[in-house]
Amino acid sequence: MNKASKPNSDPTQQHRFFDIHPPVFWPATLLTLSFVGISLAIGEPMAAVFSAIQTFISDYFGWFLIATTNIFLFFMLLVAFSRFGQIRLGGRQAVADFSLLSWFAMLFSAGMGIGILFWSVAEPIYHYTHPPALSDSSSAIAVAMQTTFLHWGLHPWGVYALVGMSLAFFSFNRNLPLAIRSIFYPLIGDKIHGWRGNLIDVVAVMATLFGLATSLGFGVQQVNAGLHHLFGFPYGTLPQVLLVATITAAATLSVVSGLDRGVKKLSEINLGLGAVLLVFILILGPTVVILDSFIQNLGGYLDNFFQLSFWTESYQDSSWQNSWTVFYWAWWISWSPFVGLFIARISRGRTVREFVFSVLIIPSLLTFLWITAFGGSALQIEQEQAGLLSQPVQENVAVAIYHLLAQLPLGPLTSFVAMLLVISFFVTSSDSGSLVVDAFTSGGKLNSPVVQRVFWATMEGVVAAVLLLGGGLEALQTAAIVTGLPFAMILLTMVFSLWKGLQNEYLSNQRQDKAVERDSYQQLIRQILAGKSGDGQHD
Repeated sequence: MNKASKPNSDPTQQHRFFDIHPPVFWPATLLTLSFVGISLAIGEPMAAVFSAIQTFISDYFGWFLIATTNIFLFFMLLVAFSRFGQIRLGGRQAVADFSLLSWFAMLFSAGMGIGILFWSVAEPIYHYTHPPALSDSSSAIAVAMQTTFLHWGLHPWGVYALVGMSLAFFSFNRNLPLAIRSIFYPLIGDKIHGWRGNLIDVVAVMATLFGLATSLGFGVQQVNAGLHHLFGFPYGTLPQVLLVATITAAATLSVVSGLDRGVKKLSEINLGLGAVLLVFILILGPTVVILDSFIQNLGGYLDNFFQLSFWTESYQDSSWQNSWTVFYWAWWISWSPFVGLFIARISRGRTVREFVFSVLIIPSLLTFLWITAFGGSALQIEQEQAGLLSQPVQENVAVAIYHLLAQLPLGPLTSFVAMLLVISFFVTSSDSGSLVVDAFTSGGKLNSPVVQRVFWATMEGVVAAVLLLGGGLEALQTAAIVTGLPFAMILLTMVFSLWKGLQNEYLSNQRQDKAVERDSYQQLIRQILAGKSGDGQHD
């Protein structure tokens, strides 16, 4: 076995309950506990600290996050159209683990999380009432939908595709541990097993942990809003912290049940409930308007793609983008190890070209349909009855989906289903997230002890609760931005490393083809000569 294929070359600590890679596990744990301790010690003034940090990073590095997110997307398109597109993840003889239809369904489920339930109604309504200064010629509704498509479309999936392909390629084709450090083998070689690799994995763990905590924070706010809307349950920070504790406890049960019995079943429930809600909106909502606007929204998004993608608010005296596009790009970057690892695990046997186009297009189109159905329906109602939805959204974005469903038949029932879906997404995100963080802190292992995964699931809940206590929505956004910025720098380096790895694979395949062709030619010559010799003897 060559040096590039040492999945267990890192020193690890073996234990009945913990199987960790200490140089990654302990720094990540201590950093997380330090954040929790400092936030709790400072208390309420921590909200001002979060606000100041978010403003500073957004003002001075917002351009960097916008530029890098575009680089990631266009790099993946370049890879797909290049000569490397024919490379197969897992090697030339690799066979896909899942059928195409099952693979598409799982790709969609990877992006169908708490966030889209939280923002699919609130964001279009907010952009409609507070439009960004993107265009003076388009209607407020068109700009609102195009901006929402920007935040949930090709760009986030470009980030996920980069991380997912990198993990899959270096794990399946190079037999390296399923960890972020492995991606940098072409650049630093065996040093990935030293402090440099440890540092990379620690940054990946922190980004994943806080990206997950951001999603869980949004989810628990929406669960609290649903309970308040349906049953009059108190709404506020303390009830949300209690809900975090309760739902995290449920997530630990899923962890104990195992991946097949726990996450798999909940994921199937998620897809089923999501499909029910989508079909419900399509049938009982403004069906023709939804279908019409889906086509028009898609065309508007593509028509203004470059303007939307590279807009940095340079000529406006506004901080609108800090709370929206900059936050989203940082959030998707911090979320990318989680989604990327999931995509990598299900994509063995796919070609690079098939991987890129499928990961970019299929989930984006389904997400656009979801946003058009929910957000478009909400905008239609808002146009007819101004303030009916925008007023509640201004007061609390977490209630948006419930106020929309209340305007349609069976409102209480569908609101209850939506709340159950958020809870289910919370549990699966916590469980799956603990698996990802655990893989990174154990040196790339995926079958670590249950107690270890329970530990990380608990830590995710604790971080989410502390962020809620430290400033709610603004603190959640700050957490994503602070961890997304350094990880964006790692992803930039990942671009060069992946290109070099694919280049080496392509050249290796070319040499193998030439060797096979040479051997076939030599064999043919021998057969011809043997035939002539036989003819001569016969004569």
